[in-house]
Amino acid sequence: MNTPMISPNVVVCDSSADAARYVADLLASAIRSQPEMILGLATGGTPVDVYRELIRQHREADLDCSRVTSFNLDEYVGLPSAHPQSYRYFMQQHLFKEAGFSSANTHVPDGMAADLDQYAKQYEQLISQSGGIDLQLLGIGHNGHIAFNEPGSAMESRTRVVELAEETINANSRFFESTDEVPRRAITMGIGTILEARKIVLMATGESKAAAIADALEGVCDPSNPASALQRHANAVVVLDPPAASRLGS
Repeated sequence: MNTPMISPNVVVCDSSADAARYVADLLASAIRSQPEMILGLATGGTPVDVYRELIRQHREADLDCSRVTSFNLDEYVGLPSAHPQSYRYFMQQHLFKEAGFSSANTHVPDGMAADLDQYAKQYEQLISQSGGIDLQLLGIGHNGHIAFNEPGSAMESRTRVVELAEETINANSRFFESTDEVPRRAITMGIGTILEARKIVLMATGESKAAAIADALEGVCDPSNPASALQRHANAVVVLDPPAASRLGS
C-alpha cells in the first residue's frame, strides 16, 4: 500500500540565528511540557547554535533537562567516545554537560562495539523499550542525507552500519586534520526508525542546502533524496533561513 504524501510545515526565519532560536524554543517548550520526554538529537554544524540556546535557557530560564532521555542519530565506526571528533564527545561538549542532562539517560551509538550489527539491533530495541522518540531533531546533508542515511537508503531502513558516501566524507573532512582521517563507516538510525518519531524538526541554513531542501520538499519521495521521506510524516516541521529556502517554489 502506498503511503500518502504530506507536505511538512515549512517555517522560514529571518536569519540562521533566528532559525536556531526558533528550533531551540520548540525543543525547550516540549521539554517543559513533558519533562521525561524521549528526545532524538543530531550532531554537525547545524545544531550547535540550537544547543547553545538550550544551554542559555537551562542557566537563565530554569530549563530542566535532567529527566530527558536522549538518543543520538549516529556515530562514526572506529572512534572511541573520548576522541574529539566522536559524536559522543561532541554532545558532551556542546549540550549534555552544560545543559544538565543525566549521563545515564543519554544514548549515543557505540562505534567501538565488538559486534556492530548486534549492537545496532540492541540500539533499535532500546529506543523501542523507552517508548519511542517523542521529538527528533534532524539536519540535512548536501546530498539529502539524514543521519548517515546516504542516497539509495531504503525508506524502511533500521539502525545499522553504513558506508559513507565520498561527498559526505569530503564535507566532514573540515573537522579532521585531513580527508584520510575521516572514518569511512558509521552506525546510524535508519529512515524507518526516524519516521517513527512522533514529531520531527529538520533545520537547514545556508544556500548550500537549498537544492537538497527543494528536492526533499517538492521533489518525488524517493531514496535518491533520503530527506524526502519527511513527505511521509504527519508531524514534520522544516525550519530554514532565507538562503536555505531560496529554491523553494522555483
